[in-house]
Amino acid sequence: MSEDNRIAAQAERITALEAELESAGEVSIEETRLLQMRVLLHEWIDSVVGVVSSPGVGRVSLIHRDGSQSSIASSKLPFILSRPAQFE
Repeated sequence: MSEDNRIAAQAERITALEAELESAGEVSIEETRLLQMRVLLHEWIDSVVGVVSSPGVGRVSLIHRDGSQSSIASSKLPFILSRPAQFE
């Protein structure tokens, strides 16, 4: 299976699971739309002033400049962020 087919299949699986919960999802895998989403994500992440990484519960909490909080559930991200920082 090609990389594009795997990505489309994964997006379809996620939206199907959300549909079971009577929720809709928006898929952005086409190059132009994906680039737009990345710009928005970068703007959002640039507003982060604090990070709490909790590998034990698979969650990363972000504290934003305006005092709001966002949480990301992930099996990988908390471990990536928990690695010792290495500065050059």
